[in-house]
Amino acid sequence: MQEESLDDLNDIMKVRRQKLARLQELQVNPFAYTFERDHTAQQVIENFETLQEKSVAVAGRIMALRSMGKAAFGHIMDASGRIQIYVRQDQVGDATFEVFNLVDIGDIVGVQGTVHKTRTGEITLFAQQFVLLTKNLRPLPVVKERIEDGQKITYDAFADTELRYRQRYVDLIVNKNVRDTFMTRSRVVTAMRRYLDDKGYLEVETPVLQPLYGGAAARPFTTHHNALDMTLYLRIADELYLKRLIVGGFEGVYEISKDFRNEGIDRSHNPEFTMMELYVAYQDYQFMMNLVEEMVSTICQEVLGSTRVIYQGQELDFTPPWPRLRLYEAIEKYAGIDLYGKSRDELRAAAGSLHIEIESFWDVGKILDEIVKEKVEPHLIQPTFLCDYPVELSPLAKRHRDDARLVERFESFVAGREISNAFSELNDPIDQRGRFEQQMAMKEAGDEEAQMLDEDFLKALEYGMPPTAGLGMGIDRLVMLLTDAPSIRDVILFPTMRPEAG
Repeated sequence: MQEESLDDLNDIMKVRRQKLARLQELQVNPFAYTFERDHTAQQVIENFETLQEKSVAVAGRIMALRSMGKAAFGHIMDASGRIQIYVRQDQVGDATFEVFNLVDIGDIVGVQGTVHKTRTGEITLFAQQFVLLTKNLRPLPVVKERIEDGQKITYDAFADTELRYRQRYVDLIVNKNVRDTFMTRSRVVTAMRRYLDDKGYLEVETPVLQPLYGGAAARPFTTHHNALDMTLYLRIADELYLKRLIVGGFEGVYEISKDFRNEGIDRSHNPEFTMMELYVAYQDYQFMMNLVEEMVSTICQEVLGSTRVIYQGQELDFTPPWPRLRLYEAIEKYAGIDLYGKSRDELRAAAGSLHIEIESFWDVGKILDEIVKEKVEPHLIQPTFLCDYPVELSPLAKRHRDDARLVERFESFVAGREISNAFSELNDPIDQRGRFEQQMAMKEAGDEEAQMLDEDFLKALEYGMPPTAGLGMGIDRLVMLLTDAPSIRDVILFPTMRPEAG
C-alpha cells in the first residue's frame, strides 16, 4: 500500500462522514441489524448450473466498484470468496440507486438478485434489491493486481509487516493468504484434537493463574490477587498440574492452552503462545517418539493432503520414521568435539573454542544447551528427534535406564527449530526434590529461568505416579511449518507488540 498523508486520509474520511450524513437524511440506517442471505459467494459459483437465472441473496464487503452512469459492476467478498454483482438503476429503483451511489469500497452490503454469466464469462449476480448493511468510515488499503503470463500478480498490497500485525483486521480483509493461514491453523488444532481423542485421551483444563510457576525453564509474568493478597504467576507450562492428574488416576490427559513466558520476541518466540501437552501413564519417551511422528504426519495428511511440505523453499518430509540422534553424538557430528562426561570448566573452555558466549553462573546443562543451539540445531532441517540429554538440563525427566548421567528425553526439530519436547517423566519424589534443590541453587546464583521448588507437586509424587510419558508441542511453530510462515507473528492473530508512539 502506498502510504497516504494524514491530510489525504482525513479528506477521504471527511467525505465518508458526509456520505454517512446524507444516508441518514435519506432515512437509511447505515448500520443495519440483520440481512437474510441464503447463499455464500462460493456456493453460488460452485452451483451455477443449478442456480442460473434463479434468485439468491448474498452479503459481503465491497472490494471493487466500476461505475457506468446508471449501472455499475462490483465485487463483494464474504468468508468463502468473491462474486461479481451488477447493479442497474432501472432494476433496483431510483431511491435504492441513490443509496448505491453513496457506497464505497469497504462497505458491507446485501444483494438479492438473479444469477447469470456476463459476456466475458464471469458469474454475476444481477441485483434486484440492494441493501447497505455497514458504512465503512476508514478507507481500506488499495490492493492492485494484474495478470501477467496467466498469473495474478499483486503489486500494491497491504505489505507493511508491523502495521499488518497491529491491524490484523485489515490484514484479514485485504490479504486472502492471511485468512487461509488462520483457517489452516484452526484445521491443524482440530486434527490434533481428533487424533488425541481417537486415542482415548481426555482433554482437561488446568489453572492459568498459579501460586508457583513450573514445568519449564522460563521467567514468568507476575500479578497480584487483591482479595487473597497474594502473588500469582501466569503459567509457563501445564506440566506439573497434568502430572498431578496422572497421580489422581487418569491414564491419558492432554491440554491445548495458552502459556506465557516473560522473554524476548523474535521469529520463533512470542510471550503468549499455544502449547499442547500430553501425559500417558505406563509409557516412556520411546512410545512418545512414535506418537509424535505418527500424529504430525497424520495432521499433515489430513490438513494438507500430503506428508511433504515446502517451508521457505525447502521440502520437508514428515513421513515416519524420523531419524533419532543422541545429543552427544550430534555435538560430535556437527561441532567436531566430544563433550560427554566433561566437567563444567572443560565445557566452558569448549564453548570458548567454539566462539560461543556463556554466562559465568551457567552449569553443565546450560552450557551444553547453548552449544547445541549454536552448533547442532541449525543442521536439523528434516524432522529429527534429538535424544538423551544430560541430567543437569532436564530437572523433570527420568534418569536414563542405561546411563545415570543422562535422562530419557527428546526434542523434535524441523527446519532448525524445536517443535516438541518430551520425557520419560521423573516419578521418584526423592530424586525430584534433589533436582528442585539444584534448580533453586542455580536461581540463587543468578539464573532467572531456573525452576521453583514445588512442595505440593512433591507431595503428589509421594502418593505415587505410575511410569509416564509426557509431551509438550508448540502449536504455533507447527503451524508455521505447515503454512510456510517465516515468523511466529504470522500465525498468531494478535501477536504481542510494543505500543505505538503516542
